[in-house]
Amino acid sequence: MTGGVAVILGRIGANFGAGMSGGMAYLYNPDGLAHDLMNHETLVTCPVTVDHWEAELKGLIERHVAETGSLKATEILRYWDKERGNFLQICPKEMLPNISHPLGIEEAAIPGE
Repeated sequence: MTGGVAVILGRIGANFGAGMSGGMAYLYNPDGLAHDLMNHETLVTCPVTVDHWEAELKGLIERHVAETGSLKATEILRYWDKERGNFLQICPKEMLPNISHPLGIEEAAIPGE
């Protein structure tokens, strides 16, 4: 991926994110197994804790439901308060200086420009 945004509600394969030079990804990870499948040399990952990013993620899932009728996405939205904690936000390290909002609410979070 070289730009844009993706929401992945299914499984990922090994070396996820290799070649990701731009954009943002949100990964549904209820089983917590995704960490071992990612290319950590080039990516930063964190939970979705910033209101800006959470609103973007939820809006994209709502759009997906409206356009496809996805039952999985509908269930995620139905239980949003619990399910939002099952998402990882993924950003290429080279994009960090260009993002509009910090990735996390922690003191050590990477600041947005």
